[in-house]
Parts: sequence; C-alpha cells; structure tokens
Amino acid sequence: MASPTEARPGLTIWQLSPTGQNRIEAFFAPFWVLPLAVVLLSWIVALVLPEWEIGHPLDFAWLFDGGPSSARSFLSTIATAMISVTGLVFSITMVVLQLASSQFTPRVLGGFLRNRVSQLTLGVFTASFVYSLTVMRSVREQGTEFVPHLSVTLAFALVIASVVLFIGFIRHITESIQVSEVVSAIGDRSASLLDRYFPSERPDAPDVAFEGVSRTVGAAGHGVVAEIDLAWLRRIAEREGGAIEVLARHGDHRAPGQTLARLHGIGDGEAAEEVARAFHLATTRQSRVDPGCGIRELVDIACRALSPGVNDPTTAVECLDELHRVLRPAVARHDPSSVFLDDAGAARVVWQPHTVEGLVALAFDEIVHYGADAPQVRGRLRSALDDLASVAIQPQLGVIEALRERLKNA
Repeated sequence: MASPTEARPGLTIWQLSPTGQNRIEAFFAPFWVLPLAVVLLSWIVALVLPEWEIGHPLDFAWLFDGGPSSARSFLSTIATAMISVTGLVFSITMVVLQLASSQFTPRVLGGFLRNRVSQLTLGVFTASFVYSLTVMRSVREQGTEFVPHLSVTLAFALVIASVVLFIGFIRHITESIQVSEVVSAIGDRSASLLDRYFPSERPDAPDVAFEGVSRTVGAAGHGVVAEIDLAWLRRIAEREGGAIEVLARHGDHRAPGQTLARLHGIGDGEAAEEVARAFHLATTRQSRVDPGCGIRELVDIACRALSPGVNDPTTAVECLDELHRVLRPAVARHDPSSVFLDDAGAARVVWQPHTVEGLVALAFDEIVHYGADAPQVRGRLRSALDDLASVAIQPQLGVIEALRERLKNA
C-alpha cells in the first residue's frame, strides 16, 4: 500500500494525539476545575481534621488559645471576609476578560482562563470560606466544650495564603492586560509548537495507493476540529487491515454530517463510529497541537489595531515582530509528513498537516491588505519579508516572494 520507508514527521503520532499527560492537562484546562478541586480538598480536610483532634487530644492550645466563643467569632469573621473578597476577585477577573476581549480579540480569552494564578486565587479564597464554615460546626460550647485548635489555626493559615495570592493576583492582572505581554505569551506558545511541528530534515513522502472499498465518516456534531487522535486512528486501521484518510485538519470547521475521514478497506460500522470519536470538535481552536491557532490570534490583534476605530499601528507592529520571530525558524524547515506507516511499512493514516507556506500566508495576507497604507506597518512588513526570504529554503520561498510582490504593488 505504501513505501516501506518510515515517515518522519516533526511531531510524532503520539505527540499529536490527546493521550497520557495531555489528557490530564485537558481535564484541568476549564477555569472551574482547579478552584473546585481546591474547595473540595479544603472541605474534606475541614471534616477530617477536627475528628482527628478529638481522637488525638494533644495540646494544640499554643496554636490558638481561645475558647469556643472566640473560635466561633474568629471563624465567622474569616468566612464573612473571604466571601466578600471572593466576589471582588471574581469581579476583577470578569473586567479583565472584558477588556481583553474588546482590546485584543475574543480568541485570546482562553489564555486568560487557563492561567493558574487566577484559578488558584479564586480556589483558595472560596476554600477559606467553605473551610471556616465547616470547622465552625465542630466547635462545641455546651456540654463538653471542644475547640479544634489545629483546625482553627489552619483557617488562619488559609487567610495568610489568600493575602499572598491576592497580591500576586493583582500583579498578574496588571501585567496580563499589557499588549506586549499578551503578544509575547502567544508567540512563545506558537514558537514552541512550530519548533516541534516542522522537521529540520525533509521527511519521506511515500506514494500511497488506497485499496479496498471506501466509505466516509461524517461529523456527529458541529464545531472546530480541535483534536485528532491519530494514534487511535492508526490502531483502528491496523486492527481492520485498512487505511484511514483524514480529510479535516486542526482548525477546520465541520457542520453536522460533513466529512471528517474516508475509510479504505474498512467496512465495519462500529469501526466508523470509533473513527468519528477520534475527532474532538470544540467551539474554538486550541493551541496545543494547532500551529495556526496562535498565528490567527496575533493576526486578529494586528487587524483590530489597524481598524479605523482603533488606529494603533504600533500594536500591529508588535504583532508583526512576533510573527516574524515565530516564523523565522519555520521557513528554514520542511513540512511534516502526511503519512503514518505501521511497523510493516504499510500506510495506515494519511492526514493533512499544516504547511509552512500556509502559515506564512495566514500570518501576512490580511496585514498586507489592511496595513499597506500605514508607513510604520509597511516598512516593518517589508523588513520582515526580506529577512524571511534570506533564511527560507526553496520550498517556502514562493509564498514569501508573492507577498513581497503584493506589498510592492499595494
């Protein structure tokens, strides 16, 4: 079915698939998961620790030497203060998200929501409230008096941690809304991915001749192709003795029923359902394995800065500088292989990776269109394209020369 030589893509089939550690990262990616985990942990500790103190009557009075009334008052004060400050933290976060959406582009909100400082701050503040209320139930004034000294002291420690996190949160917020920080963070993520995505050596490109009856697999829902589990697809193809042709790439939109893949030599309906589950459709692109995601965000910020309502060419130039930095190593590399082979050398998965040429066009097409009349942007575009042309290998020069000619005639 294919040349027996093993193809060498930039990213391996396992790195491109949401397995192992990547699934753990994906589980903790939603904004609410880490705060909820911290709250649940604090609640469990608040239930268990006082009971442990009852069974281990050690002298912890030196930690908190107040009586039941003092402990209740102390915990009540903490709970009241923490729920008030939690509302403040949440309000600040919402304001920052709104500012980021209006100033940059809605597509950068994912980076703010994934930030661990904001998540941990909200989690510790809410956990302090839940912990204090739960421990308060263990304080007994009537009958046999009981004050969980260690538990009350831990509540005070949570307050101290909350203060430290609040200071860090304010510092993080003031930095995160600066355009230079946003652009640099997007560029760092994109540069890291492109460095792994595109190989420095030209990969083997075996000729593939598909055999057997083909059938298509359509999308069950709609959305952007965020993840493709290529490793799973290869296992299915090997098990069924056929091949799978992937017809959607990361970042493509699919409507319900629109084709995702074509199966060759695989007629089993259950296998087709398994193939459909290998495609994760989301509401937005994800930057972990989609090299066009970060570039799209930088272009959006630049185009918004060039709009008549904003008229901020300096921000557009910052985005151009970042795009230049990200793409400069990439234009000196080759496109990844589109074929994954099994151990016997047979082609099992044929997919559509992003190409360097496509990313260069994505990065500069719209900025050339909207920014050619701005002297600052035009000069920076010319400088960036000239430098990319000086380091690009032959397969990538065509699109750069076309952009230079287009800029000259604009």
